[in-house]
Amino acid sequence: MRIRPDKDLVSDFLTNAERIFETAAAASGAELESGALAILIGQDGAIHMLMNSDWPVDSLQAHHGASAAYRVSRSDGQVRVEGKSRMGSCLLQSEPASSVAKRFLADRPRYLLAA
Repeated sequence: MRIRPDKDLVSDFLTNAERIFETAAAASGAELESGALAILIGQDGAIHMLMNSDWPVDSLQAHHGASAAYRVSRSDGQVRVEGKSRMGSCLLQSEPASSVAKRFLADRPRYLLAA
């Protein structure tokens, strides 16, 4: 068995978090707005998913003995992915559309001058 360097484990953890976030952000439907989804990656690489889990991500990881745990939640059109592994943790969260619009429009003139 080949031992993987820590940086590979961290990289896989963050890559998985990004993929989960992108998938959750692209998904649509009313059923996605309620509850949270937990995704657990076992020591053997097996994936276990739990619907409507309200446990904190660190408790999920410890209780199930997972090498990594992710908790996906959606509220008011925003997506949030919390992740926890043996090597660290992460939080990915989308911004509300109103915040994005304000940032893009803040320094732009809302009129044109014609000569």
